[in-house]
Amino acid sequence: MGLSFTPEMQVTLPDYLTGTNRFQNINKMITFNASWRKVAFEHLKKLLKHMRDIGASDMDIGGPGSRKQIWFRLYGKKSPYEELPQYSDDEVAAILLSVLSDDQKVILFKNKNVDFSLGVVLQEGEPPNRFRGDVYYESNVLVANFRRINLELFKIDTLGFSEPIIRRFDLNYEKAGLILVTGITGSGKSCTLDSIVDLNNHNNHAHLIIIGNPIEYVHKSDKCIIRHREVGEDVLSFQEGTIQALRQDPDIIVVGEMRDAGTIATVLEATDSGHKCFSTLHTSSAIDSIHRIIAEFPPIEQERVRNRLADTLKVIVSQKLVPDRNNHLTLAKEILSVNSSVQAAIRNANINEIYQMINEGKKAGMITLEQDLFNLYRSNVIAKSTAMNFANNKKRMQQLLTYS
Repeated sequence: MGLSFTPEMQVTLPDYLTGTNRFQNINKMITFNASWRKVAFEHLKKLLKHMRDIGASDMDIGGPGSRKQIWFRLYGKKSPYEELPQYSDDEVAAILLSVLSDDQKVILFKNKNVDFSLGVVLQEGEPPNRFRGDVYYESNVLVANFRRINLELFKIDTLGFSEPIIRRFDLNYEKAGLILVTGITGSGKSCTLDSIVDLNNHNNHAHLIIIGNPIEYVHKSDKCIIRHREVGEDVLSFQEGTIQALRQDPDIIVVGEMRDAGTIATVLEATDSGHKCFSTLHTSSAIDSIHRIIAEFPPIEQERVRNRLADTLKVIVSQKLVPDRNNHLTLAKEILSVNSSVQAAIRNANINEIYQMINEGKKAGMITLEQDLFNLYRSNVIAKSTAMNFANNKKRMQQLLTYS
């Protein structure tokens, strides 16, 4: 079952048109035929509703890689759903173009990719469900991934953080400094960051600016006034958004991702100037995060960056979502809380010594990933093999499992 207007669309589309030229022709058709655009959008809504109903985190559509099927990631595993309709390449293009703005289409046709956020009422009487979309080219056809954004936040005290770490997240206890939430794609970084924002929103009278690409969860201002600024819509880049934020009287700045040296330098400047900053990195451990930040700069600048990082860094949370015994996902994390010893190790380029400091830092709320995995195994939440598979330090994980 495809789109009802497909036969008419195919008659109008010349066979020789491919790639961007073909997509632009499809776009003209659905732009000037509102009923076609509505049909295409309704099909997407049904797919997104199915995604929500089965509890999937992601949906993929389009391209030869999909075999014309719709794929969903459910509890970490991605697979096709054969019960759903199959769509031709032209139908997928019509569906995806039906939700993009004119500006987003310009970006897509120029860069072969566009990121965006999407709010959709999936069922009458419900609030809009939010999704993060990424439309891109594969083998000269349009394809996309949609990620579902939870409507409900996880409260910070449900995520397993100790009281000393929660206090460091809270503006009321620590007014400035850099806090990083790191992990691979799909490790729940955004959810943790939103939980921290929620904590501050309900605890502090402050101004909180979120710079995202795209904006995912939309917070409702409580004690904080919260500004949401989307890269590409409200601001040109993470770096530019951070620079502008410094002139907007913020107490907290949330930078969705530190992707390059320019953004990192600007975030460090913001923390130097007395602001509390939160951001993310695609790294798998606290030590990797520190190495990654320093390595973004040329060797001649790295000593200066180490000193600035030692002064401003407060907490690193490195997390993974690991399968539990019920085939669901549970959170495992490594937590570094920066103290004078950690600062000295960063300044003196003895960063590899920090792992042992985390290992011995339980009173300060620190924990290695291996310790947290071991605790999950000992509590019968995950299997021994899972603990080994997801550990960063396999040797240390084996020691814990063998001798503890």
